[in-house]
Amino acid sequence: MTDTRALVIENAPSDPVRRLGDWLRAAGLDLSVVRPFDGDPLPDTFDGHAALVVLGGPQRLHGDPGGAGASWLADERALLRRAVADRVPTLAICLGAQLLAQAHGGTVAAAVAGPELGPKLVARRDAADHDPLFAAVPFTPDVIQWHFDEIVELPPGAELLATSTRYAHQAFRIGPRAWATQFHIEPDAEMVTAWARKDAPHLVELGLDPRAVAEAAVAALDEVAQVWRPFAERFAGLALGTLRPDAATDPARRLSILGE
Repeated sequence: MTDTRALVIENAPSDPVRRLGDWLRAAGLDLSVVRPFDGDPLPDTFDGHAALVVLGGPQRLHGDPGGAGASWLADERALLRRAVADRVPTLAICLGAQLLAQAHGGTVAAAVAGPELGPKLVARRDAADHDPLFAAVPFTPDVIQWHFDEIVELPPGAELLATSTRYAHQAFRIGPRAWATQFHIEPDAEMVTAWARKDAPHLVELGLDPRAVAEAAVAALDEVAQVWRPFAERFAGLALGTLRPDAATDPARRLSILGE
């Protein structure tokens, strides 16, 4: 019997799985949500799970191997290494992307160009044409950015899938089944409004109106969903075995992914 559960790690109460969780459930995955910040233990194996999703949080990873006192992050990096080694379909978002990079030899540092906050565009790289999740993503998709650190060096062998003029490493893949996005695809209006309220001092320092940033982020959520809900469905398909990992390189299957 095929496993239908995805292990979802929420690293902070501010960063729940929210809309991404809705999309994954609708696509056939059951979610097993673990909240280590609230004392939930991380599993040692992926027994009974078809996929792994690692979400964001306010922890800063550079200069502190534990991650600003979040002792579970070292175990999370070990779990991410196991996921790649075992070819478990993995999706790591924002802090999760930074953890995945660190776990495999990449480098995370304070964002040189300053925080990136609010709705933005990223650019898909040519390498994404051969990726089963990113092949159908448009060239410049809408995303929500909310990060103070950056991945300054990708792990050896990582495939860069999306970039931007400000921060080069916006999305990447390690091995055949582990994807990471520095940007957010999961938040709803309540989440982005709360982020803007919490980080209002930083937004003001950047010369931005926190209310305006929140309103712009909320206004972009429909466009975000248009691109990233199908992306989440493709991830669920890989986990459930209904989408082959080589789908983007199979001409007939690629036409189906692209809706052509």
